[in-house]
Amino acid sequence: MFAKINSLGLFGLNAFNVDVEIEISRGIPAFDIVGLPDLVVKESRERIKASMRCCNIEFPVAKVMVNLAPAGTRKSGSVHDIAILVAVLKAAGYIKENLDSCCFIGELSLNGTLRPIEGVLPMVLLARETGFKSVFVPKDNAFEASVAEGIDIYAAESVSQILDHFTMRTRIEKQPKFIPENKPENYTFDFSDVKGQKTAKAALEIAAAGGHNALLIGTPGSGKSMLAKRMPSILPEMTFEESIETTKIHSISGLLDPKSPLVTERPFRTPHHTISAAGLAGGGSIPKPGEISLAHNGLLFLDELAEFDRKTLEILRQPLEDGKVTISRAAGTVVYPASIMLIAAMNPCPCGYYGHPGNKCRCSHKQVSTYLSKISGPLLDRFDLHIEAAPVEFQDLSSNKKEESSSEIRKRVTKARDIQNERFKNSKINCNANITPDRLQEFCMMSDSAKAFIGNAFDKLGLSARAYDRILKVARTIADLKSSEIIEKEHISAAIQFRSLDRKYWNMEQDNSK
Repeated sequence: MFAKINSLGLFGLNAFNVDVEIEISRGIPAFDIVGLPDLVVKESRERIKASMRCCNIEFPVAKVMVNLAPAGTRKSGSVHDIAILVAVLKAAGYIKENLDSCCFIGELSLNGTLRPIEGVLPMVLLARETGFKSVFVPKDNAFEASVAEGIDIYAAESVSQILDHFTMRTRIEKQPKFIPENKPENYTFDFSDVKGQKTAKAALEIAAAGGHNALLIGTPGSGKSMLAKRMPSILPEMTFEESIETTKIHSISGLLDPKSPLVTERPFRTPHHTISAAGLAGGGSIPKPGEISLAHNGLLFLDELAEFDRKTLEILRQPLEDGKVTISRAAGTVVYPASIMLIAAMNPCPCGYYGHPGNKCRCSHKQVSTYLSKISGPLLDRFDLHIEAAPVEFQDLSSNKKEESSSEIRKRVTKARDIQNERFKNSKINCNANITPDRLQEFCMMSDSAKAFIGNAFDKLGLSARAYDRILKVARTIADLKSSEIIEKEHISAAIQFRSLDRKYWNMEQDNSK
């Protein structure tokens, strides 16, 4: 007796189709699984037998051979448990219905109940693209699976429920499609809480409007972390496509809220400075996403940047340039998306008071140099905006003046993003920060005075080609915030001012002249 059941597998973020082929034949009773299964897949034999016993279903007393095709692709995890079980039931004659248009994914418990798995959404989306009409998933994965449109989702609680469904005893009802709620804006942190810091606020508004990376430098207590934690409150809303992309990454990481399966707010990840390279970029024998990819379509905030291990920080360079993280393992290569905004904060020296007008710095020149050297030139070059958070003055702290709220700033940011969406509607670019070098001239048109000004700055300041590109992108965003189609001299001037701290603290001008 032969049967074939459709299942799905997952490697990284990429789902793939799996054919569960089964043959029940005469011979010494045995239950074997082939097709490059890992240990967890092989252990499914015991879970299937135990669950069938608990549901009073007799396991065939025969030679049972299961093949997971394609045989050359490694199968891992417990995702195929239900599909193998249904294949046994089909081949043994318990199920007569044609199952060619159905897919089955999920893990079995020993008592016959179905346990949730990670990565359901990417697999269900592939099932829809392949042309399957329905997918059977564990009950606890129902909300997540229902995010996918154009395919029927059936959520089962037990083996008995699946068998009753196909023997027409009790049909499982289709899972209603998930409809995202229009949640009111409710952020814990608001920019109205921040006293003073007008320059820093303006710079972060530019960063949010154009998707630019920003570095905050200042003494302890100047409000660097306070400012960064309020960034999510001014970022534009996610599109549905962005929500799906982000949800897939959080799904395979097991971070989804079962009651709210669609990620609708931009991620805000804040890893500790002791994080390892694998924790930041992702890793494992079957690579899982790291903090960089978990911040996809959102914001990655690195507080106390100079306290991070230098080798760990250097991992950021390629993802910031390419918008993706590539992890190679013996089993294959995984590519995770990493379109992020990087916001970092740091002190100017070990004691924190270098350059403070009131507190004297206790660090030697060598200590300051060693501290700042943890941030390499190439990494520093990838920050579009360098922001100095000056100590807050007493008159600002004691003032009763109401500061501008996040919602007001967000309106301007959203307007600037709308301009960019219209500009890039026929390209794959989604914001000014992602303009490719070959299209800078097309999208960053300058007035004659602006061209002359940036030309002089390039020669006098010894700017790198990357710095030139990033200054143009920031100037483009400033122009968008001012509703200007052409980049003017004042926009270039403002963009250059936000790249001055590398020369102040890292003395890049001298380094370039050596």
